[in-house]
Amino acid sequence: MRRNYRQEKRRPGCRFCANPQRYLIDYKNVRLLERFVDEDGSMLKASKTKNCRLHQSHIAQQIKRAREMALLPYTAD
Repeated sequence: MRRNYRQEKRRPGCRFCANPQRYLIDYKNVRLLERFVDEDGSMLKASKTKNCRLHQSHIAQQIKRAREMALLPYTAD
């Protein structure tokens, strides 16, 4: 059977699902978490970051934890 061209080229949208060993979602990994926070200090939505629901909730939890530990600011200065 012949495959559809679009099905072959399709990649997972979530970078964490595509390569789970490369990225570790942890509150101490501030450089990774800063990618998911905009200039105002608010978290970016999953539709903008292309993350799945599971990993977006993990990211949100770790951003909140990093804010409590004062590794990330709550708002922009």
